[in-house]
Amino acid sequence: MKPNSGTLVINIMNGGKAEAYEGVYQCTARNERGAAISNNIVIRPSRSPLWTKEKLEPNHVREGDSLVLHCRPPVGLPPPIIFWMDNAFQRLPQSERVSQGLNGDLYFSNVQPEDSREDYICYARFNHTQTIQQKQPISVKVFSMDSLNDTIAANLSDTDIYGAKPVTERQPVLLTPTGSTSTKVELRGNVLLLECIAAGLPTPVIRWIKEGGELPANRTFFENFKKTLKIIDVSEADSGNYKCIARNTLGSAHHVISVTVKAAPYWITAPRNLVLSPGEDGTLICRANGNPKPSISWLANGVPIAIAPEDPSRKVDGDTIIFSHVQERSSAVYQCNASNEYGYLLSNAFVNVLAEPPRILTPANKLYQVIADSPALLDCAYFGSPKPEIEWFKGVKGSILRGNEYVFHDNGTLEIPVAQKNSAGTYTCVARNELGKIQNEVQLEIKDPTMIIKQPEYKVIQRYGQVSFECIIKHDSTLLPTVTWLKDNDELPDDDRFLVGKDNLTIMNVTDKDDGTYTCIVNTTLDSVSASAVLTVVAAPPTPAIIYARPNPPFDLELTGQLERSIDLSWIPGDENNSPITNFVIEYEDALHEPGVWHYQTEVPGTQTTVQLKLSPYVNYSFRVIAVNKIGRSQPSEPSEQYLTKSASPDENPANVQGIGSEPDNLVITWEPLKGFQSNGPGLQYKVSWRQKDVDDEWTSVIVANVSKYIVSGTPTFVPYEIKVQALNDLGYAPEPSEVIGHSGEDLPMVAPGNVQVHVINSTLAKVHWDPVPLKTVRGHLQGYKVYYWKVQSLSRRSRRHVEKKILTFRGNKTFGMLPGLEPYSSYKLNVRVVNGKGEGPASPDKVFKTPEGVPSSPSFLKITNPTLDSLTLEWGSPTHPNGVLTSYTLKFQPINNTHELGPLVEIRIPANESSLILKNLNYSTRYKFYFNAQTSVGSGSQITEEAVTIMDEAGILRPAVGAGKAMASRQVDIATQGWFIGLMCAVALLILILLIVCFIRRNKGGKYPVKEKEDAHADPEIQPMKEDDGTFGEYSDAEDHKPLKKGSRTPSDRTVKKEDSDDSLVDYGEGVNGQFNEDGSFIGQYSGKKEKEPAEGNESSEAPSPVNAMNSFV
Repeated sequence: MKPNSGTLVINIMNGGKAEAYEGVYQCTARNERGAAISNNIVIRPSRSPLWTKEKLEPNHVREGDSLVLHCRPPVGLPPPIIFWMDNAFQRLPQSERVSQGLNGDLYFSNVQPEDSREDYICYARFNHTQTIQQKQPISVKVFSMDSLNDTIAANLSDTDIYGAKPVTERQPVLLTPTGSTSTKVELRGNVLLLECIAAGLPTPVIRWIKEGGELPANRTFFENFKKTLKIIDVSEADSGNYKCIARNTLGSAHHVISVTVKAAPYWITAPRNLVLSPGEDGTLICRANGNPKPSISWLANGVPIAIAPEDPSRKVDGDTIIFSHVQERSSAVYQCNASNEYGYLLSNAFVNVLAEPPRILTPANKLYQVIADSPALLDCAYFGSPKPEIEWFKGVKGSILRGNEYVFHDNGTLEIPVAQKNSAGTYTCVARNELGKIQNEVQLEIKDPTMIIKQPEYKVIQRYGQVSFECIIKHDSTLLPTVTWLKDNDELPDDDRFLVGKDNLTIMNVTDKDDGTYTCIVNTTLDSVSASAVLTVVAAPPTPAIIYARPNPPFDLELTGQLERSIDLSWIPGDENNSPITNFVIEYEDALHEPGVWHYQTEVPGTQTTVQLKLSPYVNYSFRVIAVNKIGRSQPSEPSEQYLTKSASPDENPANVQGIGSEPDNLVITWEPLKGFQSNGPGLQYKVSWRQKDVDDEWTSVIVANVSKYIVSGTPTFVPYEIKVQALNDLGYAPEPSEVIGHSGEDLPMVAPGNVQVHVINSTLAKVHWDPVPLKTVRGHLQGYKVYYWKVQSLSRRSRRHVEKKILTFRGNKTFGMLPGLEPYSSYKLNVRVVNGKGEGPASPDKVFKTPEGVPSSPSFLKITNPTLDSLTLEWGSPTHPNGVLTSYTLKFQPINNTHELGPLVEIRIPANESSLILKNLNYSTRYKFYFNAQTSVGSGSQITEEAVTIMDEAGILRPAVGAGKAMASRQVDIATQGWFIGLMCAVALLILILLIVCFIRRNKGGKYPVKEKEDAHADPEIQPMKEDDGTFGEYSDAEDHKPLKKGSRTPSDRTVKKEDSDDSLVDYGEGVNGQFNEDGSFIGQYSGKKEKEPAEGNESSEAPSPVNAMNSFV
């Protein structure tokens, strides 16, 4: 044995005989935990014995007779490979007439004069010993009838054998196997070889069929000129009767080989290693099958379990060992042996009773990098006994991870199906069992995806020009991209004309071979993207070229060599019109069955002007020829003369034969009828035959015509039938058709699935299990199962609604399925039905299940009203989908300063039965941002946000008097000294001046205008949108906006305006708007805030004088 190894080396190169080591070997590996044993290893020396000496007489054979040359090679180990050669070491040619059998003999179905030779030599090659043994040459002399008359008849008295009779044809006779039947046994998984070699003149043709079935597709092969049937990977289903049929023109012979497929043992469930902790239970299962059924025996540490040391925790029950309350001394290696007469299986299984605290095998602080929106898999490989429980946490003080956004695998891996930027961070895996716990941290980094922001574009370039493709990319700054260019999915040509830049590809001096598809591929260590563009190279504007055209049609068609199944057609080509003719297409017309319809017959190269055409019986042929060049096809030639072939029996049978029942008590047999020219003669009919499969019944047959369907009534429900359809006409039958398997009609299933169980996985997903129905009760092709489920009521609202049943179909013989899209905290019912081709079976009893609570949706609305100096009123609506019992609402809010910075966050918990709240003690003229959501016992739902502004204090409210200016100055004297404020006031003054000038001009030009026109001219289109966009308070309407105007200015009866009325009205209008919007600071606050990109500057708003409003109304 090799050191530190279990390998046994037997070396006879330095002496010794191989026979001395012949025997059966077995390896045993043993330590303190137990002993494992190997399979038996059989060692036998190879043998290549010599041929026994024998006297070989010359073979004198009459022409046309059969002959067998026996090889009879010596028995070697392994068996030799046989082949026949001559003295020049050339293999003897083989054919349908002469071939080598599986036993090595050389068979002649009939001998010919050229078979005469004196060096038929059989060779046996022993591959293992690398030797070739040669049999003595065999002589064969074939005598023809002429030579018999001249020579042999004068010298031999056996005139019964060597008479002067002419060579006569003979019907087939099987040379091997002999008799009418034989048997063959083969093992499962092996290659089945069946052989039939026949004598006869003409040489017979061999055909194979399987009685009562079909040869297996994709596993059946024919060898040795179809004399050998080869089926690979045989199984029990391949057992049956195989018939070989030898046929020539004089008749046929057949032989039936009854094949039985036996099986050495093979595993159904091999025993697996078992790790148990002290006190646990477990089982070892050893299940095998075979033919005959194998016997199961158990060994413990290589010793039969019956005489092995007793273990009170162990109980043997046939193919199962049951362990109960194991202890550490119960550790052992168990062997399961499954044996029958064709072989055995041996498998070791280690039962390891182990008490081990958890260990995490994944390296600590392992870094995982993934692309955003891709799945992330974080490993936590572990070991321990008892099996540890795994939990995942995020962050240093994070809570345990739960929810639908994570997938927890049995091997400890945490999967984040769609990793986002906020998924990055530190994740902690904790493994614990009753002996301890351990944890490990891993890091997750989320990278931006690589993108091609400017892709290469389709280009058309003239020959010898220059072209450039761009490929500009955007990628994560921490990833190093590599850019590769391909042409037609291959590397760029090794040519200096191709210049690859940082973000482009340039091709200089373009040629025709540069035409193609160019692809830019960007790779990083985490992802890859690509983009392609096509380059089309065109020539410069060409000079006037030769005119190319389609060829002229051929002419002078002539038919010669008329036979029953063939005819010769010749023609003269037309002008090719500067483009060589590449091929000719021959078409035919059947004036007897389809007059006026031309069919494709064949085509020949353009250099050929004659062709031999194969014909079918009972067709009135006409032919025409079409010439083809690169430009296109010519017009068809004039038709040839007609040629009518003689009638014959059909050559083929209908295709696509099927048997499918339309009712439970019938069988509908359909087929694809033969076309007119396939009938081969008049009086086409079909012989339809059927019999029930696996029942010893005779065939029932009917003959029908002009149909492609026949209905068999009174059949049992859904039973298999053997069906065949044979064509015949007035001259006879077509060859024997192949059989197909059909089924009579289906009926609705009889029983419903039983033992329906529902396992609720989470608030929106459930898994349903059921027992399959017995196949005999399906009464048809099992298509699957349908699960009907519907919501009965919501457990939170206790209100019923219209029942909308949902249906999920599970194909095949599945016994479970998932029910997605359930509503949380609801009561559901479901039932299950089996489905076949006829329809659905009865429903199982309704099963009731309930979904647990989930998190609620966001509140239906959040409205903030009644702003005052230091308070706001909040009103809200309950969530549209509470998904459980609401426990409370959470309100969070914080102020926003002039630089968009957020102040401290305040959180308030509100009872679930409240729908409004007044917030007090707020700062005046301050913008606040609110976050509002609802909670159930499961957690918080999504939040809704709003913003609002408290109004300024009374000292800042503008009045239509000079005092307003004083209040403004007293409030913010420091602002008036700022440069930006002085510039703003100058601009306001200039705009007011322009406004007054425009009003004066309009008054002088128009004289009089309605007040409504004045309102329209000064309407501010930004007031309403600004209120909506900025979320300020106080409803704005057209009527309220114009109340000061109507109050301060009235139109006379002649609908004109006096000068003093107009001036007063302008002032009133400006002050009225100012008073209207100065109440909550919305207008001026929005105006100044919009200029400074700050939505909440209430103090500055209050300082604007009233003419600003008039100016804004005009602008």
